[in-house]
Amino acid sequence: MPPPKKHFGQHFLHERSVIERIVAAIAPQPDDRIVEIGPGEGALTLPLLRAAGRLTAIELDAELIAPLRASAAGIGELEVIHADILKVDLAAMAGGGKLRLAGNLPYYVSSPILFHCLSAAGAIVDMHFMLQKEVVDRMAAAPGSKVYGRLSVMLQLACRVEPLLLVAPGAFRPPPKVDSSVVRLTPLAPSQRPDSAYTQAIATIVRAAFGQRRKTLSNSLHGLLDNHAIRAAGIDPRARAETVSPQGYIALAQRLDPDGLQAGPKLVDNASQ
Repeated sequence: MPPPKKHFGQHFLHERSVIERIVAAIAPQPDDRIVEIGPGEGALTLPLLRAAGRLTAIELDAELIAPLRASAAGIGELEVIHADILKVDLAAMAGGGKLRLAGNLPYYVSSPILFHCLSAAGAIVDMHFMLQKEVVDRMAAAPGSKVYGRLSVMLQLACRVEPLLLVAPGAFRPPPKVDSSVVRLTPLAPSQRPDSAYTQAIATIVRAAFGQRRKTLSNSLHGLLDNHAIRAAGIDPRARAETVSPQGYIALAQRLDPDGLQAGPKLVDNASQ
């Protein structure tokens, strides 16, 4: 295998006990359609392939593809797609069926990948991803937490977020400078997700609220909602962004005048606040 490339954010997982725990959490079955994002050296690919019999891997680094195919020979049916996951149409790949996603995501582009995957939520059973621990903490944070923010709200409105295990830097080659976590994301049923008509409004409200998170909603949402509209949503205008639940942001979005709606961020926005 070629050495890890810094510009691809590559940190190859090698710790056997961690790999076994991740595979056990995924619990692959023979009929599953598993898609792995960034298979790297195949640490997860090969045990998943053994269990499921077939697997599709999406790899951006062309130098890793031939060694990966060679390693998988005789184990199962491995399809390797040389592509940037952000340009892959996952819904089309599902072809009317359901995919299970897995991968050790490059940390520098993890949020865009997450939202790209969620844009195909109707075609996905679940997702098991290795991410920077700080990102997983924000994804799963509850209202009132210091790390609760835009990423927390937007993800929790789309799926159930379950942190599964902490992974130390030594489990990778080369070791990253941060701790990592494995998280399970399960898309919510359509009846549990916000009406798609409010997608842009929710994104606009959440961006504005957390863009000035030290201010009250009365100030941070100025120009979008007045105090009367905020109260009508069942929220105190003196509240701050980090105290409002994801459902509260739906209520606020429903009070936003569509005619005055400003262009909100796309769901692939970094959502770093």
